[in-house]
Amino acid sequence: MSTPPTPAADALHRAAQALLEETIAQRRDFHQHPEIAFEEVRTSSVIADKLETLGLSVRRNVGKTGVVAVLDSGKSGRTVLARADIDALPIQDEKSAPYRSQVAGKMHACGHDGHAAVLLSVAKLLAEHRDGLTGRVVFVFQPAEEIVGGARAMLGDGALAGLAPDAVIGLHLISDYPVGTIALRSGPAMAATGSFRMRLRGFGGHAAKPHECVDPVLIAAQLVTALQSLVSRETDPQDSAVVSVTSLHAGTAYNIIPEEVELKGTLRTFLPETRERLVGRIEALAHGLVTSLRGALELSWVTDSPAVINDPAMTERMRRVAATVVGEERVVESVPTMGGDDMALWLQQAPGCYFFVGAGNAALGADKPHHHPQFDLDEAALAVAVEALARGVLEYLQ
Repeated sequence: MSTPPTPAADALHRAAQALLEETIAQRRDFHQHPEIAFEEVRTSSVIADKLETLGLSVRRNVGKTGVVAVLDSGKSGRTVLARADIDALPIQDEKSAPYRSQVAGKMHACGHDGHAAVLLSVAKLLAEHRDGLTGRVVFVFQPAEEIVGGARAMLGDGALAGLAPDAVIGLHLISDYPVGTIALRSGPAMAATGSFRMRLRGFGGHAAKPHECVDPVLIAAQLVTALQSLVSRETDPQDSAVVSVTSLHAGTAYNIIPEEVELKGTLRTFLPETRERLVGRIEALAHGLVTSLRGALELSWVTDSPAVINDPAMTERMRRVAATVVGEERVVESVPTMGGDDMALWLQQAPGCYFFVGAGNAALGADKPHHHPQFDLDEAALAVAVEALARGVLEYLQ
């Protein structure tokens, strides 16, 4: 049985390069109009409109603001899912670029604008070659990755009803690696995430009479310090875990001991057993310490997502694909990161690979870390990403 024709390697490279100007323009449009988690109304509308013009079957408002589109070749074969996240962050854009955010206090500071633009260009490229395809491609444009809530919302809303993917592929543009580099690894690639909120109650009063009060600020200070011991003294140094308190709010004046303090934080782990143990220890330590200091505690877990686990066979497949795009010498083993991503939930639907496309370039100012107010990408990376993702989909369908 002969293999259906697909674009030759050099033709695919030329096609991705030919789309670069359009991909850049779309990325900049998204960058100028950022929308944060579950508010991506304009973004998802632009995406859905463009996908419909390509002749794809499109579902809007999946999981509130997500989009699912299907390119069906009409021939029997595999189904591959390609996913991009689309949400921005509540950060003020401090760049001077002409395409800087036009929305105060909101910014694409993690590359999701690029991800959405790349997947749109991949959809266009594959739609133009649908006669040479078999099977189906499912394009998922997911909201709310930054609060690890979008994948769960879309899946709960039936995003994959009747689709049953055989494989899942996705990418993340990243300033940590130089443009022209592709990084990936088999197994755990990104950490599981969990977010907690603690409300400490004491007994307020005059700051000059602390003996008449139960000071929740003092309790909070001791709790923040004590939580660090769960990693430094209770977790195997060869394992990986992070407990970070990232928000602490209390008080209204210099001379008032407040009634209440609110803490927010995150837990990051790779191993499920480490996560389970640390969840239990965070709860036990917090309740024990707060109670011993005469306070009261309310603790809740807000959001969570499992670790991003790449399938070994799919990762090896994408490693070979990456080598055809950037050359073997520029395909590197990515370092496991404690950053989380609810791509993990899509990877639980079928074997898959989530890889990183280098977009860093200090000469262009594209060397700031993700979530920095001056974050930017070397847009030459967009063509690399389009080619790698399109080639990965085509290679799997064959």
